[in-house]
Amino acid sequence: MLVGPTAVGKSAVVAALAARRSLEVVVADSLQVYRGLDVGTAKPTPAERARIPHHLVDLLDPTAPFTAAEFAALARHAVEGIAARGRLPVVAGGTGLYVRAFLRGPLAGPGGDPALRTRLRAEADRLGARGLHARLATVDPATAAGIHPHNVVRVLRALELYHLAGRPPSALRRWPAGPPPPGVLLVGLRRGRDDLAARIEARTRAMLEAGLLGEVRGLLARGTPRDAKPLGAIGYREMVEHLEGRITLGEAARRMARDTRRYAKRQMTWFRREPGLWWIELGPETQAGEVAEKILSRLEPLEARGAAGPGRGDAVRACAGGVR
Repeated sequence: MLVGPTAVGKSAVVAALAARRSLEVVVADSLQVYRGLDVGTAKPTPAERARIPHHLVDLLDPTAPFTAAEFAALARHAVEGIAARGRLPVVAGGTGLYVRAFLRGPLAGPGGDPALRTRLRAEADRLGARGLHARLATVDPATAAGIHPHNVVRVLRALELYHLAGRPPSALRRWPAGPPPPGVLLVGLRRGRDDLAARIEARTRAMLEAGLLGEVRGLLARGTPRDAKPLGAIGYREMVEHLEGRITLGEAARRMARDTRRYAKRQMTWFRREPGLWWIELGPETQAGEVAEKILSRLEPLEARGAAGPGRGDAVRACAGGVR
């Protein structure tokens, strides 16, 4: 499993690994599952996917719901298939919730309540995204601190959990502690703050030059609702605000880079709490091939031990599907 903040260089390392090993990638990204969101999610291109098989990409229309539990189940199935084909499964991405659901099993919680959800949505319309987030902060500051104010979907779910369970979600949502299951090498990539910030700035410019604004215009023209979950994501929401005439394109780009930096900081906070994660520090001059060699040097002894013991499928079953 290869994790880390946005723009840290995960895709380049995956490509370097693929040049050295026969592998397939399971994408742990909460936006790349949606069709039509290509530029703003840095989705692997068709050419890249032809060279390296990628799973859990382009599964859904932008209006479809998708949960960490669904990701964990689909990812487990994909990993088992990759292993059965004799290839190395690589789960790669920056959505910490998906990574943890795969490693430790999805969290159980109260089911949904349509009437309550309707009432909360009406409250969201009245208060706005930040007002709704402030309401969550009054009942569960810990959960609110981990959710961006514009992520209305997650704020609504947290408030729904609070009302249904009668307790703050932070008191409910507990994963079992401990290192990754046997047979799983959990690798984190990180960079210095200034280095990552420069890469985020460059990535923001590249996305705009690659047609992010046109991509959002096309999504709206095809009938994607303004309040669809993907359009509330970083990059997409700023382009929507620009198209609605509320901010200039320059201001949209500035906010996009700023919010991406903040998001990367939250990602790092999440991954630092993941037990058993092996960090690799990258610098401006670090080559992806160097990182790939370092990962393989750690991976090969694990594979040799696994060959003498339980099969790889047993290690896979110890992940998402085995923790219930």
